[in-house]
Amino acid sequence: MTTRLHATRTSYDTVAASYAELLKDELGGPLDLAMLAAFAERVRAGGGGAVADLGCGPGRVTVHLEKLGLDAFGIDLSPGMVAVARGEYPHLRFSVGTMTDLDLADGSLAGALVRYSTVHTPIDELPLMFAEFHRVLAPGGHLLIAFKVGDEQVRLEHAYGHDVDLDVHRFPPERVAGLLRNAGLSEVARLVREAEAPEKTPQAFILARRTGDPLSAATVL
Repeated sequence: MTTRLHATRTSYDTVAASYAELLKDELGGPLDLAMLAAFAERVRAGGGGAVADLGCGPGRVTVHLEKLGLDAFGIDLSPGMVAVARGEYPHLRFSVGTMTDLDLADGSLAGALVRYSTVHTPIDELPLMFAEFHRVLAPGGHLLIAFKVGDEQVRLEHAYGHDVDLDVHRFPPERVAGLLRNAGLSEVARLVREAEAPEKTPQAFILARRTGDPLSAATVL
């Protein structure tokens, strides 16, 4: 495990209980919920199947996906977050894992949700992650990714009442869409909305579909 991943895991283990309590009802506003609903409708229309909430945290969005009619389960880097999720939603499946090396079979997912789970990943490491998403999605499977809009890195040393060791990355939507396309994930829809308190930046959602093979690593965006 890299130093960055270890720091991220340790930070989220530290804040897990506080994070779950402070954000227990947070699912976003109507536009955020609309994108989740559109994602769920696309998965159902494609015949359904297993859907992974990647970076699921304490599981509140995983259970929301279940309520939308999906066969949802969660994976998170933090054992502390997974323990909270299992305690809150014992009827759902949660496991510890990393998004660059998922313990999932090729083509085993009808859908994958990546809701702010790339926020601590530098943009030059996203291609490896997106290639893994392509691997585990079935042909025609859908991915919904949400992220903070911008083009900078912000240092975070205190959050949710605890000291942490995290870098927060913001991404340009066009850049993310291009990296998804290079990974064989074609954009279906995009939403960029303005910040809503306490957010500091606009937020973006990209719905993509596995439609082809990844492009060569030599491809220039």
